[in-house]
Amino acid sequence: MYFQRLKDLREDMDMSQKQISEILGIQQTVYSRYERGFRTIPIEHLLTLADFYKTSTDYILGRTLIKEPYPKKRPQK
Repeated sequence: MYFQRLKDLREDMDMSQKQISEILGIQQTVYSRYERGFRTIPIEHLLTLADFYKTSTDYILGRTLIKEPYPKKRPQK
């Protein structure tokens, strides 16, 4: 699966693949494979990127057009 939104979000912040790979603690080549769809992105990296870009995992995965993150759940009493 090709993740154009990963590339778009990164470029919107004027960041390089190397900078994003450092945030994730991985090599740039691994991150490049995520963007090109040659490697499945682990959930922990997907969550980190969603938090970093202040969006939802569904937006990154192309499941929604809404860029804003979902509201946080309130703790139940």
